[in-house]
Amino acid sequence: MTSPIKDIDNLPKNEANYTALTPLWFLKRAALIHPNRPSLIHGPLRYTWQQTYLRCCRLASALSNHSVSFGSTVAVIAPNTPAMYEAHFGVPMSGAVINAVNIRLNASTIGFLLEHSSSAVIMVDQEFFKLAEQALTILKTKTKTNFKSPILIVIKDQSNECDPKNLEYALSKGAIEYEKFLESGDPEFLWTPPQDEWQSIALGYTSGTTSSPKGVVLHHRGAYLMAMSNVVVWGVPDGAVYLWTLPMFHCNGWCFTWTLAAICGTNICLRQVTAKGVYSAIANLGATHFCAAPVVLNTIVNAPPKDTILPLPRLVHVMTAGAAPPPSVLSKMSQNGFRVTHTYGLSETYGPSTVCAWKPEWDNLTPETQAKLNARQGVPYTALEGLDVVDTQTMKPVPPNGTTVGEIVFRGNIVMKGYLKNPKANAEAFAGGWFHSGDLAVKHPDGYIEIKDRSKDVIISGGENISSVEVENTLYQHPLISEASVVARPDDRWGETPCAFVTLKEGVEKSDENKIADDIIKFCRAKMPAYWVPKSVVFGLLPKTATGKVQKHLLRAKAKEMGPIKMSKL
Repeated sequence: MTSPIKDIDNLPKNEANYTALTPLWFLKRAALIHPNRPSLIHGPLRYTWQQTYLRCCRLASALSNHSVSFGSTVAVIAPNTPAMYEAHFGVPMSGAVINAVNIRLNASTIGFLLEHSSSAVIMVDQEFFKLAEQALTILKTKTKTNFKSPILIVIKDQSNECDPKNLEYALSKGAIEYEKFLESGDPEFLWTPPQDEWQSIALGYTSGTTSSPKGVVLHHRGAYLMAMSNVVVWGVPDGAVYLWTLPMFHCNGWCFTWTLAAICGTNICLRQVTAKGVYSAIANLGATHFCAAPVVLNTIVNAPPKDTILPLPRLVHVMTAGAAPPPSVLSKMSQNGFRVTHTYGLSETYGPSTVCAWKPEWDNLTPETQAKLNARQGVPYTALEGLDVVDTQTMKPVPPNGTTVGEIVFRGNIVMKGYLKNPKANAEAFAGGWFHSGDLAVKHPDGYIEIKDRSKDVIISGGENISSVEVENTLYQHPLISEASVVARPDDRWGETPCAFVTLKEGVEKSDENKIADDIIKFCRAKMPAYWVPKSVVFGLLPKTATGKVQKHLLRAKAKEMGPIKMSKL
């Protein structure tokens, strides 16, 4: 007699009851249900969901006409504009992988990314065309005869916020204008979903704490689950009006690029993030939700009265992640009419993957206590199967006492596929069957986790990771520096900024250290992204252990004692 259990499980998959998960279906559904609902707003530009779907089909078709398909990578160097949003659908609809590039990087780093990712196409906003050109020049010089020039597509900002000469220059260099490129595509293009949901959908680079950027590879399944999880965790309603203050190049906008299509919402593109722009979008365009690093929240609460519109016309929901937001900022945001949801995650976990889920019993607590509780990193996202804080040596969970420190580890479907072309880093990241975050935390009796420190000295400035190792390597190139160590220093505007502790070489005249500090900062500006440049330089001998290792915990304590930098500029 056949076992009934086996009968139940012996039902094969077929085309009618199984398909690979992909967020691309969300776009087609949005166009079907709400073809005339606004999908994208950018200055005077307006698109509907039907228009956005057809434009994405055109993009996928045009890319396919240039032999871009499964296995290809398309780099996009652009701020928050409709073209950047469209690329998150059009590129994977062609079968290719989108590589959204951080526009704050320098030409050398972008050149490395383009080579490492083997990008066949570069879509670049007109403002950043010369940056891309410099990156390609560096790459061509490096690879010499092996260099194959990628297809260059220049994006004209339809809001007319850019100098038209940049576009003219790009066209003179043989770049194809984005709208012209779309015209070559078929709006009825029959794109096909991935056959395997493990197929890669996106590639993003994070320098993390190492000296070389690592390529984080994400799959369709994870993107689908994360997009849906955003809706559940944040309670985002159908038709929400979302303001893009978070860069779409940052973990694909924490997967909200795909979430907005799932809820048929409206995207408001904000090219430059200012407090005035945020308040204006809330008052004049009906913005109901936005995501932002704590640095943006700080800008909003400290904005001059002339740039604010208070009281707010409605409750506005804000999701924040990155460096832990100061309780004082959370409290002030609440007072101003914003409801802040605090999340935490990494590029390797599709963006935020834990949430400080609000509990009804917190409603009656004092604002100060509420803000302190809301500053914790919280509990797993709906789509995250495993989260824990473990002893770094034994991999056993730490006790939930709020004091024992361990490493945050993740496991589940919203953990990356792995690092591109980096088996050594993959072995380390996935050791013991968990993804190791490198962040150190405690676990409270209620199960909520709270970060206490970051291993490997990563600095998070304005929501972006800075490798202290890379900054130190640059400092060591300065002719007057003998030793250097870089740690995070509190910053009123950016949350954290690099603080350089340096020892000058013997024989260097130290009578004018202010002048030397200015020269060091100028030297760094010429060699690294602006936000990586140390905002403060401290001279003296570096504290070391008996084995000669720099005691960074002492330097961090000293930087903290120095107090936060007041509204530093990049």
